[in-house]
Amino acid sequence: MNITEIQVDGYEKVAVCKDQDSGLHAIIAVHDTTLGPALGGMRMLDYASEEEAMTDVLRLSRGMTYKSAVADTGLGGGKSVIIGDPKKLKSEALFLAMGRFVESFGGKYITAEDMNIGIPDLETVGRETKYVTGLSRESGSSGNPSPYTAHGCLVGVLATAEAAFGSADITGKHVVVQGVGAVGGALAILLKEQGAKVTICDINAKRVAELAAEHGFDVVEEDEHLDVECDIYAPCARGAGVNDETIPRLKCKVIAGCANNVLAEERHGQVLREKGILYAPDYVINAGGIINVSVEVSEGGYNETEAMRRINNISEALRQVYAISSEENIPTAEAADKLAERRLAAGKVH
Repeated sequence: MNITEIQVDGYEKVAVCKDQDSGLHAIIAVHDTTLGPALGGMRMLDYASEEEAMTDVLRLSRGMTYKSAVADTGLGGGKSVIIGDPKKLKSEALFLAMGRFVESFGGKYITAEDMNIGIPDLETVGRETKYVTGLSRESGSSGNPSPYTAHGCLVGVLATAEAAFGSADITGKHVVVQGVGAVGGALAILLKEQGAKVTICDINAKRVAELAAEHGFDVVEEDEHLDVECDIYAPCARGAGVNDETIPRLKCKVIAGCANNVLAEERHGQVLREKGILYAPDYVINAGGIINVSVEVSEGGYNETEAMRRINNISEALRQVYAISSEENIPTAEAADKLAERRLAAGKVH
């Protein structure tokens, strides 16, 4: 196994691992451990190049620092990526090698589930390192993070509705949920339970039909959902959905969903502000999953009651973001970054 450390400005430790025997080609990036060890998921993608993978892992790692700081998890930010086609390259040997790579960071980086990585994969990783979270409930770990991410998003939607409409009561409010996978589908159900009128869409027509039949949701075609007039737009699928092409079509007062990287570019936050649309910054509202697994680390074992208490604090984090946005006359995404940077600065003082 060959591990090469790369110097990257602004990052504490970045390393590339190549293991000929297992075929592992991976990168771990630790951005900042001011507030605690770096927690962040492991993803596996068939990147076009190591350079593309490096760009992704650095961006995601920095994002985790900010996400954890605003969520007050007591942890820092890191991320890992495995380069390769998950349908072809997954093997026991590969994940054992990945476990040794994680272990080489000596606890500075703690891994978890992310794109194309499931609990069985992490369990194999965990045979070579103890720095793994989000394993099965049966093993005493926190299990599937999706329900917790969805609950945190609901908390965030209610806090954002209060800021936008003067009340957290969303009875009768029309919400369009774009993307009804594990998290988006759960969020749609929670919104309906709160009395909202929910319209759903997804590229998976079968999933939409099943949910609509079971829960009585209205349905719109994926490519037409932006034209639906609504109170709240909840993007819960791919990123960069709020961009120069889509913003003119938006017919909502609030954007609050569980997708990552909702804004295609930073400047779009200002465009939304000028249009009078209140945007719940993605990494603040969708932090429920990472808060859930962080409890394993901070409490020395999983405690669901404590996890839910902390996830409910997403509402307070958003209130602070909206207060900064209002006081400083800046977009909410910029306000979220400011809140994170203040907490990191306070951590450095201590």
